[in-house]
Amino acid sequence: EMLRNVVAIALLGKGCKTNVSSCRGSVSRSTGCRSSRKVVMSAASGPKIINVQDKNLAAVERAVSEATAFLKDGGVIAVPTETVYGIAASAESSEVIERIYAIKGRNKDKPIAICLSDVSQIDTWANRTVGVELLKELLPGPVTTVFERRACLNADLNPGNKLVGIRIPDFPILTQLVSQFGCPLALTSANVSNTRSTLAIEEFQELWPLLDLIIDGGEIITDGPHARKGSTVVNLSVPGYFSIIREGSSFSDTVKTLEKHKLNPLQR
Repeated sequence: EMLRNVVAIALLGKGCKTNVSSCRGSVSRSTGCRSSRKVVMSAASGPKIINVQDKNLAAVERAVSEATAFLKDGGVIAVPTETVYGIAASAESSEVIERIYAIKGRNKDKPIAICLSDVSQIDTWANRTVGVELLKELLPGPVTTVFERRACLNADLNPGNKLVGIRIPDFPILTQLVSQFGCPLALTSANVSNTRSTLAIEEFQELWPLLDLIIDGGEIITDGPHARKGSTVVNLSVPGYFSIIREGSSFSDTVKTLEKHKLNPLQR
């Protein structure tokens, strides 16, 4: 089974130590959200690879601690999720966000989602339009929910875009990492832009020299029709309505849940 079945950890991360009351203006953030120095990897040395395929809890905890240190030092890392491999870095560091776009060769008009560890953190970074009960039926899971962003989110993350995608993966090693790091992660797929998503670290080997750390959770096994589809992306920014931005791997279940909670599809 996948690594997510290894650890049964109640992850109620507290998110960034942010003064939420000042979210409309300047924000007091912990130093952990801003990198103290830049990690620079050379193509010759390559990234550090931490193997957690043996499902050893101690090894997973060490991997999370080491990855947290890399993130706090401004690192860009590769991580497994329940859908595809991803690239992650601090969403509060404008410098590493630039690195992510450069690593992927990604058009800057394409937004990057943030990754949190628990539904309770959404209100810090976005204007939630639906009930917590609905969100807890979708998350954690292979769904990215899109809301209107709050002013406290780094302005250099998707500048000019009033919305933000929020991902809470059903993958304990990743949500534990976000919880320990203490700030949202910028999270996108580990592949060159406009190429297929990856299910094993060998599939994005051309990116290795550009990364600082890779957590190798082995091959991600998904159902045939859903393989490489990534998360379902749903816009919930309009109260009472939803629109599917990307069908992804959980389209049918997501629509059923939204309709059960009396949300209507937004007519384009």
